[in-house]
Amino acid sequence: MSAMIYPTSNFADEHKLCFERAEGVYIYDSNDKKYLEGMSGLWCTALGYGNQELIDAISSQLHTLSFSHLFGGKSHAPAEELAAKLAKMVPVTDAHIFFGNSGSDANDTHYKMLRYYFNAIGKPEKRKIITRQRAYHGVTVAAGSLTSLPVNLTHFDAPLDALHILRTDAPHYYSGHQVGESETQFVDRIIGNLEKLILEEGADTIAAMIVEPITGASGVIVPPEGYYEKLQTLLRKHNILIWADEVITGFGRTGNDFGCTTMGIKPDLMTFAKQLSSAYYPISASVIPGFMYDAMIEQTQANGVFGHGYTYSGHPVACAAALKTLEIFERDNLFEKAAAAGRYLHHKLSTLETHPLVGEVRGEGLLAAIELVANKRKESHFKDAKVGTFAQKACEKHGLIVRAVAGNSLALCPPLIITHEQIDEIFNKLSLALEDTLTFAKQQKLLLP
Repeated sequence: MSAMIYPTSNFADEHKLCFERAEGVYIYDSNDKKYLEGMSGLWCTALGYGNQELIDAISSQLHTLSFSHLFGGKSHAPAEELAAKLAKMVPVTDAHIFFGNSGSDANDTHYKMLRYYFNAIGKPEKRKIITRQRAYHGVTVAAGSLTSLPVNLTHFDAPLDALHILRTDAPHYYSGHQVGESETQFVDRIIGNLEKLILEEGADTIAAMIVEPITGASGVIVPPEGYYEKLQTLLRKHNILIWADEVITGFGRTGNDFGCTTMGIKPDLMTFAKQLSSAYYPISASVIPGFMYDAMIEQTQANGVFGHGYTYSGHPVACAAALKTLEIFERDNLFEKAAAAGRYLHHKLSTLETHPLVGEVRGEGLLAAIELVANKRKESHFKDAKVGTFAQKACEKHGLIVRAVAGNSLALCPPLIITHEQIDEIFNKLSLALEDTLTFAKQQKLLLP
């Protein structure tokens, strides 16, 4: 038995897929079996594996300044340069950047800074945060409470009431629409539910609403047309800040610089991690607008310090990795290439919509999900995650890494460097796995008439 506690794993499951090496978009296990990494690790290795430029940038920084913190007025060039670079890139007015280590801690940082800001402007009652059903925003205490997936909440006794967390509808038309309801009617209904929630709670008690432009772990939900336009109009009307969690969708994943660009969102706050360094070194960023930063200056003077920060905030090696990653993105036009590759990926996946198991294919750019259903004509879902789990392992058998999310949806999130030929490889292996899964579902009598 291993002495390690594995994250997001079943402790009773003794099967472990142990990886030993990787190169480009391929990863090899301890038996030297080759897999196409269709998930970019965990939605993060945008540049694939073994990128020598990144390795050299990290190595050079380790030789130059292996560590320095940012507490008490200390600083260093990589952090300053990265903050300036990001501030110019993001669609946030007069952006200021706080660095952390993961998407979870970046969202916790935002939670705390919102409290700090509204206290600073004399509105301490404005502290509630709206999140959505099926949201994923991390696993730390505050971020984990903003997450809505049962597996991340059950048994952890998340302090939802103490943290003033509110929940509203997930914008997934396929699984959430009523009989005969059009997409426009669906959007109007869930936006109406949100406005009812705001009015019941009192807009003057709500600080912000957090959204993933397109969700990840909840099944790659792409909201219907008109949803974000109406959502933003409603939130602006009630002076509620818009907080975009771009941990998965940031930096080319959806075919644009940010998911907010793809989905037409003008955020007040933004959260980044994962692809910021192509996962070569842990780093996250919490972006706030200038009006929030300016309002907090006086309080930090009164307190002596802004009492928040991590030992590894703005780690010089992490910042060097992020700077080189952003340089490669820009120099190699990877956002544009990802958009073209994404169009090809979705063209290929769309042909699976006739498969007996496939209820919906969805996504944007190099981010996709295939929802497996028990009866596609009636949009009937499987009662548990058994089929999705089997399908994920079937993909592994054929040399493809995917991830079963939201029960029975297979998520795909390949590196931005993927070629059309490698997308063909994904499609062929996925097709074989779906046939294996269909046979399994029939044998287990899991399909519904």
